[in-house]
Amino acid sequence: MEETLIGDVPLVNEQIINRVIFGDNMEVLPSLSAASARLIYIDPPFNTGTTRVRRTLETVRSDDGDRTGFGGRTYSSAELGRTEYSDSFDSYLDFIEPRLRQARRLLTDDGTLYLHLDYREAHYCKVLLDEIFGRECFINEIIWAYDYGGRSKRRWAAKHDTILMYAKNPDGYFFDQGAVERIPYMAPGLVSAEKASRGKLPTDVWWHTIVATNGSEKTGYATQKPEGVLRRIISASSQPGDLVLDFFAGSGTTAAVARQLGRSFLLVDSNWTAIETIARRLGPTGIAYTDAAGHPINERLPSLVST
Repeated sequence: MEETLIGDVPLVNEQIINRVIFGDNMEVLPSLSAASARLIYIDPPFNTGTTRVRRTLETVRSDDGDRTGFGGRTYSSAELGRTEYSDSFDSYLDFIEPRLRQARRLLTDDGTLYLHLDYREAHYCKVLLDEIFGRECFINEIIWAYDYGGRSKRRWAAKHDTILMYAKNPDGYFFDQGAVERIPYMAPGLVSAEKASRGKLPTDVWWHTIVATNGSEKTGYATQKPEGVLRRIISASSQPGDLVLDFFAGSGTTAAVARQLGRSFLLVDSNWTAIETIARRLGPTGIAYTDAAGHPINERLPSLVST
């Protein structure tokens, strides 16, 4: 492949390869070439109407600690850091609509969009996507079910997110079911031993744990999604070498999995904490970190400078 440079941003055959952009996605997206991404996954703010806070704690054994653990042992905890952002919009649809229209423009003719939401806005965004893409382009409503967090005494506890899948062309979108990792049968005794050992393909309901508190994936970012969910999406709806776009990049899970699977990625986020988290997670090799105008920002990211 022929490699060129535009400013300090590497391109191959006119396509940006592995770029992380710090900036407003509505400033960045119109500047990108149409039909350039085969897969777009976005996990925008959920419009909870609150300020979301994530605390990073260090816990150590202590005789006079403020926490009690297994066997009555006591522990002390210290806050190492905190990130927060406002998750409230006067009109969520006014916020998300122009970004979804850009998503459709940026998809290849055989590309797909995965929009990750919760119960507050999923139904409204489904109607909006029907308008932008066409109702015939709706492919799936995926339910990601998990079990963590508080329990309400006044209603059924909300323990799922919704991921809406839309194709740019409903008659010609790429989907490779065979590339997806199989999962165990819930009742293996009801199928043959051969089927039980092979496992089954996932349906549109995905049971998957959240990112474990002490897991290797953990970055401390407030809204981090597990790699397993992204691995299923990227495996099914793209191929090695394809460009995967995520313009609400957050902790960088999309890029981490895309790189593992041999895809190229382009991330955009306007939250500096997100950019710092991504830089720590992905490092400098093979990635251009820039602002919206294409100027390098590596010198502002300590984890890259010290590498």
